[in-house]
Amino acid sequence: MQLCLNTSCFCSPFVESTVPLATKVAVAAEAGYTHLEMWIKELDDHVAAGGSLAEVKALLDDHGLTCPSVITLFGWSAAGVGAAELAECRRRMEVARAVGSQRIVATPSGPRQPEFGSVDLDDVAARYRALLELGDSLGIWPMMEFLGFFGSIYALEQAQAVVELADHPQATLVLDPFHLWRGGSGFNRVAQVPAAQIGICHFNDAPASDPPRFEQLDADRVYPGQGCLPLVALLRTLVAAGYQGPLSLELFNPGYWALPVAENIARGLAATRQVLAAAGL
Repeated sequence: MQLCLNTSCFCSPFVESTVPLATKVAVAAEAGYTHLEMWIKELDDHVAAGGSLAEVKALLDDHGLTCPSVITLFGWSAAGVGAAELAECRRRMEVARAVGSQRIVATPSGPRQPEFGSVDLDDVAARYRALLELGDSLGIWPMMEFLGFFGSIYALEQAQAVVELADHPQATLVLDPFHLWRGGSGFNRVAQVPAAQIGICHFNDAPASDPPRFEQLDADRVYPGQGCLPLVALLRTLVAAGYQGPLSLELFNPGYWALPVAENIARGLAATRQVLAAAGL
């Protein structure tokens, strides 16, 4: 599989980065990754500090890295979405395209659990298709994400329904073992997802019970193989389906952020490779 590193492994992607973008690129390449999945905020911050997206693309090229996906589009799936929200989605898609990505994550709106909202999947699918059609004009397409701790689209079956209802050749979803676990979908249904519907597979593990499964959040993710998730079986299922896309290590663990940067990233890659080896890959 294509080894990808999500920059959430370095530091929180939701605040100003504590690790320079150039360091992230260099460390990822030196560790042995071939892909780097970045976030809109760090790209926007880089430009705000006087840099350019062309510089980021050149930096990736110089280190032999490609960007298969950028995170994320917000505010597109809720009822009442207007021109301002769609204009921001377009801007973010243009940012992602400028660093060489052909995919961008589309994150659903919705409350955090345990509050559940009423979700009209037909309506979400229509809004998702509109994003895909915008992508047709830009050369970059959104991937439908489900978030296990959200009260809107939290399950694989919901995300797959949106992808199928959108009825667009570039409609895909983001597969993530943590969200399969946290949202209650489990792993058996993955075998029913065609490889062509998987835009990217995030990779991580989760503790069995500390905290309890349905109280876990992003910060509770752990290195692959150090939790309870059936990652070997998941990888074998993906290979059997014909998935050949990126396997993107995505962790938000503050304990890992506290480690020396190169050590943390090397540990993550070693753990990923160990699980791949156990799966015979």
